[in-house]
Amino acid sequence: MSSEALHIRPQHPGTAHAARLATPADAEDIVRLRSAHVLAEPLPEEWIVRCGAELAARLAPGGDARACVVDAPDGTLVSCALALLHPALPEPVFPSGRAARVHTVATHPSWRRRGHARSALTALLDRLRAEGVAPVEADAPAGVGALFRASGFCGSVAPMRMTWPEPAVRGRVDERTGHVWLPPEQYAETVMKATGFACVLFTDVHDRPVQLHGVYGATHPWQLVGGTMDPGERPWETAVRECREETGIELDGPPRLLATVYGLPGAEWPYSTMGLVFDGGRLDEARLRDIVLDPREHDEVRVLALPEWRPLMPPRDFARLSAVMEARRTGVAGYFDTWDWGTE
Repeated sequence: MSSEALHIRPQHPGTAHAARLATPADAEDIVRLRSAHVLAEPLPEEWIVRCGAELAARLAPGGDARACVVDAPDGTLVSCALALLHPALPEPVFPSGRAARVHTVATHPSWRRRGHARSALTALLDRLRAEGVAPVEADAPAGVGALFRASGFCGSVAPMRMTWPEPAVRGRVDERTGHVWLPPEQYAETVMKATGFACVLFTDVHDRPVQLHGVYGATHPWQLVGGTMDPGERPWETAVRECREETGIELDGPPRLLATVYGLPGAEWPYSTMGLVFDGGRLDEARLRDIVLDPREHDEVRVLALPEWRPLMPPRDFARLSAVMEARRTGVAGYFDTWDWGTE
């Protein structure tokens, strides 16, 4: 569900559904609701994706998170209550050795004052009680203190908290504009993070793509020769190294760029992906037979005409392969910027 969905103000909201137990599929929507309507400063998109992926794992069976949510008639998540479990020393009044803190209670502004937060929090507390989790504490901002007191919480509405102080901003102030120029090491922490890769396209003498079958996951079953860049490597150096490790083929260059590839982050990977695909040339039957695979990474080499690859690959992978092959055919470097994570 998109971030935009959480900001739509319906003309006729209607009646929301009763609270239900959240599943891992609700994780990113919970994070977005908290980011937009609870935090003083919304999270960057990269951190929303990262937090959503972690919360999804923690909401799965055996995880340490519990949440209850309320859906609008169109399926949009409009309210949530989230608790995180942690071990505690058992006492006679709570012998289970598990405690919890209510981490977030949030409702979209369009749906407030309809009892949805109370419904989500009540369902969450019922769930924790059924699991024998106690004590249950809460981070309760003053604005929702009455809701927590009505639910049975007592004491201060906001616990004391130790946060390690952020280092003072050391920067140069532009006296003309007032802009603070951060030192490089601090500025580097604010910019987008991305992983880099380099690949090689081989074809046979009939211009049919050569690909390797991966053994370590189903996300990208058929792959070009190549992989992730090591620190300090240049893209062509990565292509040469990965080609040697994965096939035994020694590339001798010079490098000929076929395409630049970019992908947005997603639940499977929290960073953007940027890479270059180089032309490895054509392999005759003898060179194809001489390929030696690393069994820790690949278990098959296959050569097929481009249309025959379509049913064997996710659509985004086939689209990337098609763009690379078009660049090989035309001699014009390709640009493929929709190799996103988690879009299928």
